[in-house]
Amino acid sequence: MRIALFGYGKMGKEIEQIALSRGHEITLKMDVNNIDSLASADLQKCNAAIEFSTPHSAISNMNKCFEAGIPIVVGTTGWYDKTEEVIKLCKEKSGCLFYASNFSIGVNIFFKVNEYLAKRMNNYPEYKISIKEIHHLHKLDAPSGTGISLANQIMQNIRKKTKLVNRTLPGFQTLTELKENELEIISKREGEVPGTHSVKYFSVIDDIEITHRT
Repeated sequence: MRIALFGYGKMGKEIEQIALSRGHEITLKMDVNNIDSLASADLQKCNAAIEFSTPHSAISNMNKCFEAGIPIVVGTTGWYDKTEEVIKLCKEKSGCLFYASNFSIGVNIFFKVNEYLAKRMNNYPEYKISIKEIHHLHKLDAPSGTGISLANQIMQNIRKKTKLVNRTLPGFQTLTELKENELEIISKREGEVPGTHSVKYFSVIDDIEITHRT
């Protein structure tokens, strides 16, 4: 398979090595230094594209692939407020888009556990809820896409939670001024932490917490 790679940072280089080890070809490697020179004809020489650049660039890169008629897999997060707009354009151009907040097998198992737990905890309104996520200092978006996915699952299953609130704090203090309908994600950026996500239910009696660490 001939692959166009958008984003050539840590993740882009890792994708390249895996693709080459499996017999694929990286036909295009696009980043901030050469993206302006990309022509639709160049993309049409590829079978598919993989997007791991930045939230700012991701939508533009997806549009380029829709125009060129090649499918694109998107791992970049931070653009989800434009999801409806992107899907609409994809359909108009008969494009092919696959995106996820996290492609890790472990994280997707964690999603299932989170969903199951939220359904059970909906019956116990005495428990407060908090999501915490830690990532490396280079991560551009906060909260993380994985954190938002966890929050959306909780809000879909716990009736009292209807609004997402993000706190970017030096520590993991839970703020007491939250309204009953608000669900908080506490984000922290430090060192080279690949990614840690926790969901905690807590009451005056006990705590229930699930965590995924990379």
